[in-house]
Amino acid sequence: MSVDVGRAVLIAGPTASGKSALALALAERLGGEIVNADSMQLYREMRVLTARPSAAEEALFPHHLYGVQAAAAPLSAGRWAVRAAQVMGEIAGRGHVPIVVGGTGLYFRALVEGLAPIPAIPAELRRAVREEVAAAGEGAHALLAAADPALAATIRPSDRQRIARGIEVARATGRPLSEWQQVPPEPLIGGRFAKIVLMPDREVLRARADARFERMVAEGALAEAAAMAALDLDPALPAMKALGLRPLMAHLAGALLIEEAIAAGQAETRAYAKRQETWMRTQMIAWTTFFTQYSESVNAEIFSFIDDLGLTRS
Repeated sequence: MSVDVGRAVLIAGPTASGKSALALALAERLGGEIVNADSMQLYREMRVLTARPSAAEEALFPHHLYGVQAAAAPLSAGRWAVRAAQVMGEIAGRGHVPIVVGGTGLYFRALVEGLAPIPAIPAELRRAVREEVAAAGEGAHALLAAADPALAATIRPSDRQRIARGIEVARATGRPLSEWQQVPPEPLIGGRFAKIVLMPDREVLRARADARFERMVAEGALAEAAAMAALDLDPALPAMKALGLRPLMAHLAGALLIEEAIAAGQAETRAYAKRQETWMRTQMIAWTTFFTQYSESVNAEIFSFIDDLGLTRS
């Protein structure tokens, strides 16, 4: 059963496209509360490294699902979507407009299109499977292939998170995840939505991403990288794939000069932004795309689009 969230605005776009600034502008105009849809901004240990809104920005309007997960506790797209739908319903219940913003396309897909009705997996089984997968290393792919050959054919041997998910679902339900994924999804939310994609010129985006990474290093990213290194987490955990984290940890370990670490972090960010662009161009065709970097100069165009949808009226 879906949650009626009333009016809502969904904002997607590649990293450094100005999504968070647009969300703040819309929160002010619409009486909104902001919901995070970025898989890395969930982690409490990495505000700077993941370009989370600052504490001052978060104080302007209510922000939800930012910094709510420990790096050691990953959150799947499906479980995020369930939490996001609940939060959106609570926001609507207060008479406010949910504004969902982030760059994780799979999160938006899970939220808007729904989920296959996979039963909950017992916590003990989840923990046991993850320990088994960690111990097996890349050999865990063979375990998945035995449990779910169709799913294994689509997953890299290094992707331990998805391998563990496939194994745990097969063992808990007696049915492969690839079969569950063929079941028609159950909608999570209902209402009137404005679905926006920000898509700046690639060269503008690259320059902005490069400058932002240098600023992040100056503002504390190295301290966060040191704290993450001290946790000694499994390198396969999603949090350990935060953009720039590994090269900064390599610098702290003496393996890279700081200039080399920054260059590597910038390269990771540019490559990720390109993948996001490709995904959004092909998977978000029905969304309204604004081919620009966000600035106040485009507010009139975006506000007019939202007004035309009737989202400024309850």
